[in-house]
Amino acid sequence: MDSNNLKKIIPLDQLWVNLENFEKRLYEVSGSKDSYLNDISQYLIIAGGKRFRPICTLLAGELGDGNHEKIIDAAVAVELIHLGSLYHDDVIDEAETRRGVLSANLKWSPTLSILAGDYLLARSSELASESLGLESVKLLAATYAELVEGQTKEIQYQFDTNHTKDDYMRVIEGKTASLIRTSARLGAMAGGCDNNTIDAISKWAWHNGIIFQITDDILDLSSDSQTLGKEAGKDILEGTYTLPVLIALSKNEEKIKKILEGIRNSNINLNEVITEFNNEIIIAETKKYLEYHFNESMKSLSNIKDVKIKEILININEYLINRSN
Repeated sequence: MDSNNLKKIIPLDQLWVNLENFEKRLYEVSGSKDSYLNDISQYLIIAGGKRFRPICTLLAGELGDGNHEKIIDAAVAVELIHLGSLYHDDVIDEAETRRGVLSANLKWSPTLSILAGDYLLARSSELASESLGLESVKLLAATYAELVEGQTKEIQYQFDTNHTKDDYMRVIEGKTASLIRTSARLGAMAGGCDNNTIDAISKWAWHNGIIFQITDDILDLSSDSQTLGKEAGKDILEGTYTLPVLIALSKNEEKIKKILEGIRNSNINLNEVITEFNNEIIIAETKKYLEYHFNESMKSLSNIKDVKIKEILININEYLINRSN
């Protein structure tokens, strides 16, 4: 997700001003008086990132009364949750890189990476309690519980060729869609929006979170390694069987199970069989799920009264769904 593309589809000057102030506030809140911890906890902030979640928060906040300081704090609270989860995820996955740099668990250690993640989560709660109120604290806590549940299920289903497409949906609803939904919801709450607007933007973000993850899963199988910035088909190699793989299994279970077992045992080279998972038939069926969530997301916009913001939300919808083309 390129920031230049986002600027084209979100022509809202105030949002980009707020995003600059968000970056300053993020550094301020994530910092520690302990210089050693500070270096670790701000490592992935310095590395960069798409900032899609805080952008959702800031955009949703524009639907309200424009209390920019509170909206920016909401965006920071969300991003701290996301960052904390990344430190933890990289330990779980034994990741070697993150955002184009050496992962924190390799640069320092898994233990310190976990502690840095814990620190950022704590700072998110502290900020929310001071700036946003009890309802926001409860929302962030509930969302993190959903993230953990989604991640737990993903680990539970690792290398499991018997789990279903419904199981997959529950995983991505927890680990991806929940925080994107909360990003928008928290921004609308901080902006003082009415309940109808808060619910509408939350539904919009929920469905776009699912679109975001499914398109990532398509790209993992259909893009080259240089474009992805990681090895193509990495999810399969790690035993994470995403929607295209599960659709392939439903069409030819015996054959695909043998292929996946061969890949796992290093008897089959993934590059030689990747077309079993990214051919036109499989991708076309996968995109039916994208179309459903795209249409549901568009329906939710009927309660968004701000014409300019609604147009931007439609632009984001179209941008996200076209990433897989």
